[in-house]
Amino acid sequence: MAGYKQAFRKAFPYTIPVLTGYLFIGIAFGVMFAEKGYSFLWAMLMSLMVYAGSGQYLAVNFFVPGVSFLNVIAMTLMVNIRHIFYGISLLERFHQMGKKRWYMIFGLTDETYSLLCTTKVPKGVEEEKFLFAISLMNQSYWIIGSAIGGIAGALIPFNSEGIEFAMTALFVVIFVEQWMEEKNRIPELLGVAAAFVCLQIFGVDGFVLPSMILITLVLLLGRKKLETGMEGELCR
Repeated sequence: MAGYKQAFRKAFPYTIPVLTGYLFIGIAFGVMFAEKGYSFLWAMLMSLMVYAGSGQYLAVNFFVPGVSFLNVIAMTLMVNIRHIFYGISLLERFHQMGKKRWYMIFGLTDETYSLLCTTKVPKGVEEEKFLFAISLMNQSYWIIGSAIGGIAGALIPFNSEGIEFAMTALFVVIFVEQWMEEKNRIPELLGVAAAFVCLQIFGVDGFVLPSMILITLVLLLGRKKLETGMEGELCR
């Protein structure tokens, strides 16, 4: 455990924005899960074993009769396929973390990815322990929020219509944060343009996967120019 205490202490301030966001969207997930008749313990277990953010929101609708296993696989893949591309950009850093790399891959959410890419490791702290602390604390916030929401949803009856928008709001905040921090905003503009084009072609229900594929192709083809323009800002 040598060095972990300092790593967690140094990492915590960077995770405060995720703490505030994950508590609320975790609570929203817990409430939605409780409304399906499940105990808060199931919400906690799902946040511990699945930990898929928007995928968990989507999964709430899977626990109803008539939903096929193939539909579950297809929808989950469409919503969370972006995590594959996140992992590709961090393969080298995770490879150096030994056995902890398996948890780092599992815990790579949008918010964690953003922190791992933009946060500089403080002096006197080992990088692998610092990154591990960020990932572990972020998941703990999500689990705690899920538990609170599950308990509240079971004990306090209220209208939860629209509560799932909490996840969308968090994505918007992440996008704005990235936009404000980076000088070269070409990747963000390309992402918005690709999503808009695919939305017009495939519609609301089918544009996510084509958008991710198009964004990836464009970024791969223009990688050298983008890396030069961003002056080392890309996550490696």
